[in-house]
Amino acid sequence: MGRITAILESAHKRAKERMLPYRGALTAPEAYELLQLAPNATLVDVRTRAELDWVGYVGGDLQVVEIEWVTYPSMKMNPNFIPHLKEQVDRENLVLFLCRSGIRSYAAAAAATQAGFPSCYNIVDGFEGNRDNEHHRNILGGWRAEGLPWEQN
Repeated sequence: MGRITAILESAHKRAKERMLPYRGALTAPEAYELLQLAPNATLVDVRTRAELDWVGYVGGDLQVVEIEWVTYPSMKMNPNFIPHLKEQVDRENLVLFLCRSGIRSYAAAAAATQAGFPSCYNIVDGFEGNRDNEHHRNILGGWRAEGLPWEQN
């Protein structure tokens, strides 16, 4: 069994166990590996423009599309999310959704699945991971804490 297949099977198993409304649940390292190995994998970062500018964004030579799930500063739902997704991402791609902590990306993956994208995956630990005991992020999981490529303006 190839590495892509193994990662996807683990993600599918998690989604089934948790009864998730999309194809699979990935950790940040699994998502990064898929983005390197699968030529049809696209990362959709659903964080706000402010988060990308102030906190950082996914770096490296990965296929990344940035579409806000909610807009800053109102934090209201972006009514153009699905139309922008349809314009920028091939429906047949593996589509991996990323936000700060896996919550907005959960909603985005569910909405994309409902809109006809068959292979949607949520990166459950997000870009900054969960909060630690002192309520700080970037320590317990997440893209940055895992040492995956990222940049900051």
